Amino acid sequence: MKLHLMQQTLITLSDDDRRELESFRSSGRHHSREVNRAHILLGLSREIAEKSLMEVLGIGRTAIWRTRAAYNEGGWKYAVTDLPRSGQPKKYRTDEEAIVVALACGQPPQGFKRWTVKSLTQGARQQVPKLKTINRESVRKILKKRAQTLAQNDVVHREVDHGISASNVRAFEIVCKTAESAGTPCMRR
Repeated sequence: MKLHLMQQTLITLSDDDRRELESFRSSGRHHSREVNRAHILLGLSREIAEKSLMEVLGIGRTAIWRTRAAYNEGGWKYAVTDLPRSGQPKKYRTDEEAIVVALACGQPPQGFKRWTVKSLTQGARQQVPKLKTINRESVRKILKKRAQTLAQNDVVHREVDHGISASNVRAFEIVCKTAESAGTPCMRR
């Protein structure tokens, strides 16, 4: 039986690059992926086997290959740091989300027993200038993050099926504390 050993491509770091990587991984606040990439570069420069790096860092071979290729393409900073990811940035800040939740925790509009997503969207648009353009889907997503508590306290219901799944939300007290820290009172039962 013949074993094929994969030849490991080594990288040679300059003294400056090595110092910068050592400093990067030992100080400041960085994402774990970025620190792992710094470990990969330092390990490859010290001729540590890819298999050992994979086992110790809990990463796959692809991560090693991509980090090595990025280093060869643009240097250590390019290889280590995350590039901005695609996708739409978050539309509403935490304090604006807290306002929607606080509104949901408050008294429903006159003539309603409880808030619906539609009535909550209309209420947010009318009462909060920052939320003039909020839509039903945004309100639904905000409530989904905190649905369990809202459902437990009979706060918001869909018009058709009379409930938000309890498995989708955080505790009511946390939601109200968030809303109150944003300066919006939260009605508690």
